[in-house]
Amino acid sequence: MPTLVNYSGEDEFFTGTPFVYYPPSKRSRISAPFVFSGEEFVQKKQHQQPSIDILPDECLFEIFRRLPAGGEEKSSCASVTKRWLNLLSTIRGEESIEVVSEDVESNDGYLTRCLEGKKATDNRLAAIAVGNGNRGGLGKLMIRGSNAVRGVTDAGMSSIARGCPSLRVLSVWNVSTIGDEGVTEIAKGCRMLETLDLCECPSVSDKALIAIAENCHNLNSLSLESCSRIGNDGLQAIARCCPKLQSITIKDCPMVGDQGISSLISSSQALMKLKLQNLNITDVSLAVVGHYGRNVTDLVLTGLQSVSERGFWVMGNAQGLQKLNMFAITSCRGVTDLALEAVAKGCPNLKNLFLCKCSFVSDNGLVAFTKNSASIESLQLEECNRISQYGVLAAISNCGLKLKALSLVKCMGIKDIVSELDFVTPCKSLRSLTIRNCPGFGSISLAVVGRLCPQLQHIDLSGLSGVTDAGFLSVVENCEAGLVKVNLSGCINITDASVTSLARLHGETLQLLNLGECSKVTDESLASIAVNCSMLKELDVSRCAVTDFAIASLSCSKKLELEILSLFGCSQVSDKSLPYLADMGQTLVGLNLRYCNSISSSAIELLVERLWRCDILS
Repeated sequence: MPTLVNYSGEDEFFTGTPFVYYPPSKRSRISAPFVFSGEEFVQKKQHQQPSIDILPDECLFEIFRRLPAGGEEKSSCASVTKRWLNLLSTIRGEESIEVVSEDVESNDGYLTRCLEGKKATDNRLAAIAVGNGNRGGLGKLMIRGSNAVRGVTDAGMSSIARGCPSLRVLSVWNVSTIGDEGVTEIAKGCRMLETLDLCECPSVSDKALIAIAENCHNLNSLSLESCSRIGNDGLQAIARCCPKLQSITIKDCPMVGDQGISSLISSSQALMKLKLQNLNITDVSLAVVGHYGRNVTDLVLTGLQSVSERGFWVMGNAQGLQKLNMFAITSCRGVTDLALEAVAKGCPNLKNLFLCKCSFVSDNGLVAFTKNSASIESLQLEECNRISQYGVLAAISNCGLKLKALSLVKCMGIKDIVSELDFVTPCKSLRSLTIRNCPGFGSISLAVVGRLCPQLQHIDLSGLSGVTDAGFLSVVENCEAGLVKVNLSGCINITDASVTSLARLHGETLQLLNLGECSKVTDESLASIAVNCSMLKELDVSRCAVTDFAIASLSCSKKLELEILSLFGCSQVSDKSLPYLADMGQTLVGLNLRYCNSISSSAIELLVERLWRCDILS
């Protein structure tokens, strides 16, 4: 094989073993003409060009690949021209690179890079591949979108594959120009890969996933979303070759069916977290989950339209989900009262249940679930319109010693009617109550809850226009533990009577209070807060009927040390409040003055100068 001629003298650039280069390319090795004179030849200087630039790519390649691995020399060379950068990016990195743990750009112990939108190009990926060697190697790469003109392609992914063998996490979202070739190169070059997240990658198919399975045996987290060409074959390959899988998320992949999901679940003995959304699977897949999901702790099922009641019933009765801790179900027609009861019996360690848009679940199912569930601590119901006041109160009563959090959101079947309360017993374990945008839930229901739940600490009643002082005062007066966080935003019938009682009875524990759009709350409430609430850190009085006097009261308090204050839309607060707000600046880190139309722009500018530590919205 031919070798390069070694020059002698001061221009010598290589000593020792001669270079070995690739077969000659078609272009001329020396583009400028030469004139020979005796034993010497002289090059005519047509252009002022550095002598090294006349070398062909194969020669530069041989030079660059001899640079110290992980040194600054490679980064410096890559900065010269795009040609040098691209050449350096074709050099495969060391097979084993020690990962730095002190890098400030990562919370996981390795270097992280994120490219978004216009910044996502092949050139940037090449630069990352070349430049991260001297910092311990790239551990995590995220690509969000792509440059419309010079976007990320398989060439950019190949650069990462060659230069970053230590890559452990790859996340690619909304990049249509990356295909099987790029992902396959990642699989071959980055065998330490542990997490793969592909979202809206229509050019990636089963072929790429098979390559990942065959080369990346340490894969423990797989997330596929809106990948229309990935189906059962790819998942079956993962099932055969990746025994360490702990987390699986598959969403909106139309080619995925029972065959792929069943193979994946039955083979993944280490599986702990599973999320299936909008897939063409049937009862068979849920039966497999119920039988083989022995180590599953978190299960999320969404939009499984082909799964019937039988699928959920079999999953519960299979008795395989013994370690299930969190179960979230959204828009699944197969979730019925019978199915919910089976889940309660088959999942003895279930602590958190979330049901959303489960239109066939009624009071009977909720009561049966709470009676048979041995460990439930958190119950969240959203848009479950067959649940009534009876079901809610019965659920609270059945979980008297274990339920810690109850959330009801947009449950239109709840009506403010109480006829007989003999069947309910107090729930002394409930700490958090959220009832949002349930128009039928009013003061009567709230008063009952207040008497049933004396240990409440967090309460969110946002959007309940039917709640009045009578219902809320029942909670305030019966609460024994001391309220810590209270959200009354949108409770338009709450007045100063409720707020002053809250401040007086719970001022020593209250840390957050949201009174947004409580138009009947006035300066009286804030004066009481200033006197009693020594622990309050966040206060929102947006669109309340407060004036400059209220701000003065807060400022003059010797106990209050507010960190966040929102006066959004308080039209009666004027420039007169400027000195009082400035005095509060020693503790304030957030201040919202938007739509405070009586405060001039010049006053806000002055306040911004004085409160330089505070983030002011205006």
